[in-house]
Amino acid sequence: MKRFLFLLVAAILTIATVGCASGSKSGSEQDASNTLEAIKQRGTIILAMGGKYPPFNFINKQNQLDGFDMDIAKEVAKRLGVEAKAVTTEWDGIIAGLLTSKYDIILGSMAITEERKQKVDFVHYYTSGANIVVPSDSAVKGKEDLKGVTVGVGMGTTYEKKAREFGANVKTYATSMDAFTDMVNGRVQAVITDKLIAANNIKEKNLPFKLVGEPLYDEECGIAIRKDDPELKEVIEKVLEEMRQDGTYTTISEKWFGIDIR
Repeated sequence: MKRFLFLLVAAILTIATVGCASGSKSGSEQDASNTLEAIKQRGTIILAMGGKYPPFNFINKQNQLDGFDMDIAKEVAKRLGVEAKAVTTEWDGIIAGLLTSKYDIILGSMAITEERKQKVDFVHYYTSGANIVVPSDSAVKGKEDLKGVTVGVGMGTTYEKKAREFGANVKTYATSMDAFTDMVNGRVQAVITDKLIAANNIKEKNLPFKLVGEPLYDEECGIAIRKDDPELKEVIEKVLEEMRQDGTYTTISEKWFGIDIR
């Protein structure tokens, strides 16, 4: 009888222990499962960018991330009541990092494409476009002249696909500046990149290049957010709209481009 009572008590204790372990989480743990609440609890929003896309995002002389994207990120964080913590990662794996929760958002001038929209949600950020850049003495006048021409593009960008459509011999690079360097040295005859990036680099670095033809297409860029974070998306949309309405977005844009790029 004693042995039976001992086993019965042990069984009851075991059931009680398992029940606690598999039960509901505490309030703080439940909050942390929501990205927006987790951001507020930790006091930082972790955002990713390539870090090789001046003037949007780049490492400055003080070895710090700088640029239009960073200024926007800091302002967004400020209005959320937290600090902005930026990390850099290779562009071709940046969405995978978001989906595995290595960071909260991607704020790095990412083009919104149908393929990417299958994986993540976007908050509209600004609109730019793709342009052909060639040496100042080039005979290339537009996309119809790119067939058989060696064209430099950023790896994993929408420009790579477009260059192949034009029949170009495509050479990929980590950054547009690497492609520009090779064009100076005659290794590529044209580069396809963002028109704002091209214009800024030609002006700031006095490069012997020119933009030719009409923009190949308009490109809407956005802030990427996981599909299971609708509350975070809604809040960031609201914050960006407030920045546009009160002039903050325009001030940051004019600082880096001399125009409002939205």
